[in-house]
Formats: sequence, C-alpha cells, structure tokens
Amino acid sequence: MTAEQLGFEGMPKRLYPCTPSRLNTWLDCPRRYRMTYLDRPKPEKGPPWAHNSVGASVHNALAGWWRLPVADRTPEAAGRLLERGWLTDGFRDAEQSADWRRRSRAMVERYVSDLDPADEPVGVERTVSMKTHLITVQGRIDRLDRRDGELVVVDYKTGRRPLTADDARSSLALALYAAASWRMMRAPCRLVELHHLPTGEVAVWEHTEESLGRHLRRAEQIAEECAEADEWYREEVPPGTRTDRPHAAFDEKFPPRPGALCAWCDYARHCPEGRQAAPARDPWSALPDEV
Repeated sequence: MTAEQLGFEGMPKRLYPCTPSRLNTWLDCPRRYRMTYLDRPKPEKGPPWAHNSVGASVHNALAGWWRLPVADRTPEAAGRLLERGWLTDGFRDAEQSADWRRRSRAMVERYVSDLDPADEPVGVERTVSMKTHLITVQGRIDRLDRRDGELVVVDYKTGRRPLTADDARSSLALALYAAASWRMMRAPCRLVELHHLPTGEVAVWEHTEESLGRHLRRAEQIAEECAEADEWYREEVPPGTRTDRPHAAFDEKFPPRPGALCAWCDYARHCPEGRQAAPARDPWSALPDEV
C-alpha cells in the first residue's frame, strides 16, 4: 500500500538526522561509512591509535580546565588534569606513553598560559544543532567564545600537520557548528578557528552568510546520498547477513575509495582494496617523531 493510499500524501518528509562526522565519513569512503554506521554487528576494529589518545587526553584536560573556578585556572592545573586523565591506548610501550604524557602536559600548560582565565567561554564541549527543510544536524564544539558581540567557534587540533586558513575555510564541520550556533543563540557567528597546540598557531577563517549557506547546501546533498544508501541497506540486507564477505551489491552501493588514508582506517582488516592501497601502520606511527 502506498503512502498516498494510507492518506499520508502531502505530509512533510522526515528530516535526516546526521553529524558532520557521519557526512564526512560518507565523503571519505562509503564502505567505511557502511561499516561504521550500518553494519550490525559492527565489524571488529583494528587496535587503538596513540595519536587519538593524545588528542582525547588534551581535549579532556582543556575542557576540565575551563570548568575549574576562575582562581584555579592556572597552567599547573591544566598539567595536573592532563596527567590524571592520560589515556595510554595505542602506544608502543610504557616508556613511549610516559614521554608523550610529558610532552602533552607541556603543550596544554603552554597553551593555557596565553589564555585569560576570566574570559569565560559561551560553551565548552557545547552541543549545537539545527534543522533545515531536509536535515537535522548536531555536533559538539570544543569551545565557543564571544568576542565583540559575535560568537567564535574554536576547535583544538593536536595532529602533526600544520594548519592553514584554507583548512578552516573548507571544514564542513566548523561551518555547520557556526551556522547552528548562530541560529540557536541568535548572535552572529562567522569566525571559525583551528588552534594547533603543538605549534601554538591559529588558523582562522571568517565566513559570510553566503559561504555558510553553501556549506549547508553541501551538507544536505551529502545527507541525501546517505539517506538513499541507508534506505537501500534497510530494505536489501537481511538481518544476520555476513557483511564482511565479498558482495557485489555492497560494492556498488558502498564502494571503497582506496588511497593513502587507508593506512589509518579502523576497518582496514576488512577491506582488501584498502590494504593494497596503503600498508598497515603501527598504532603509534602518526605521532610526530614516529613517522
């Protein structure tokens, strides 16, 4: 029986719920998207990555620092938070983990020493969301500042690659965070910043309403592709199907996009094309001195 026969003709279309991470995963590799968001049970991941442990430890310490009373927001306090919350997954051994704990402590202490502890952010680890006529998108911002009456999206980065204004300009996630913050808090939000803690550099981009609109339309286009693929999966893949085995229909609907990034994929063990495109890396190999 059709929707029209049931009397549902003319009802609004269900909004597709998504996050920037989900949309970017589809862009990067539809096969990885399927394994991440659709397969149940989810395929087994590879070992955890040391650089992710560094990133999460630093993010958690900075979030915790802003939650302290203003008088307690010292560089030493940030260092203690880093030490207490240090994550050890993915390192080669205890010695390497301890070395990176020391480095990361110095990194967060140096970073917060340039901050005004009394300059209270609008939000820390703040969840924002918004709706369009096609999607509802949600994400979490590392820090949301207010400067001269406008909101500023701040994203912490700990990777080895230096960042540029073009990274900030092209980031779909930052644009969606800015658009959602603007709509939720009824205050302009044009500026997005990538704070690269290893170097202390800040990559900045100032959006316009038009550029934010372009990012939103791009998000809607990606979401429509995701929604179509999700629906196909629900209709065509019976429960219990072995999705880790060769399947022509899967490859057509969720094709792999092999390349250099396959070396860092959590699901590389389930992807022959990915393993062929890039050799497996050690879990600590993305650390700057472990190339």
